[in-house]
Amino acid sequence: MSIPTSTRAPVEAPAGVRFARRRQPARWLTAGVALVLAAMFAHFLITNPRWDWRLVGGYLFSADILRGLLNTVLLTLISSAAGLVVGVVVALMRLSGDPVLRWVATAYIWFIRAIPALVLLLLIFFLGALLPKLSLGIPFGPEFLSVPTNRLISQFSAAVVGLALVLGAYSAEIFRAGILSVPAGQLEAATALAMTGRQRLRRVVLPQAIRVIIPPLSNELVTMFKNTSLVSVVGYTELLTTVQLIYGRTYQTIPLLLVACLWYLVLTSLAMIGQRYLERRFGRGFTAGRLGKENSR
Repeated sequence: MSIPTSTRAPVEAPAGVRFARRRQPARWLTAGVALVLAAMFAHFLITNPRWDWRLVGGYLFSADILRGLLNTVLLTLISSAAGLVVGVVVALMRLSGDPVLRWVATAYIWFIRAIPALVLLLLIFFLGALLPKLSLGIPFGPEFLSVPTNRLISQFSAAVVGLALVLGAYSAEIFRAGILSVPAGQLEAATALAMTGRQRLRRVVLPQAIRVIIPPLSNELVTMFKNTSLVSVVGYTELLTTVQLIYGRTYQTIPLLLVACLWYLVLTSLAMIGQRYLERRFGRGFTAGRLGKENSR
């Protein structure tokens, strides 16, 4: 017995009858409005001499700007790696059967969500005013090792710790949501097949959860590029701080801010290309835009 390849039989037009494609004037209207707005914006960029594109091109690849850009990329990579590790640990604690671990993880997420990232960076940078030294030893007992806090917490380390803690709290909820999206019946089936906990995680949970995790997690990583601009409050010289130092001397504010915007656009575009690749890689078997295609019929 042959198996049909499609459950929907093809519709044939009666003799002498032609199907007419449904007209969609709303699409032409939105396309026209979008073209007009794009033309107006392009005209504004090209004809307004205050942008000073010649000056923008001169600063775009200058040594100071590229040095600040490198610091931004380095800070983003290190903070993102540390924040993802924190997020995985906190997510597993939230899913743990130990109520103490769940309470600690929930309190951490609550605190980070409540405190603005800018305030958190300042608290970490000025921790030496609260704890002049950090020590290692027996609680309420003798100390084995102590180091001045200001020696450990530099501008760079304060920026890394602060950004990693922020990303860790938000990514933990993303990881937890991805794991919870896997139906419990599949875990029960894997257990019935005598799979160990590690095998269930690697073969059943992660292949399905990662498809749900990638879009929101990529959004957090893209946001990290922009959050690096907050570290200017602790004096770390990244892209935005470099731009501010330059226009503080030259008073060429708009062209230099445009230079920063262009580099942020480049970094974000590269991150979105990587996100698109990962979504295609781990989303095989799922039709992208299926809802939109169904509605257009």
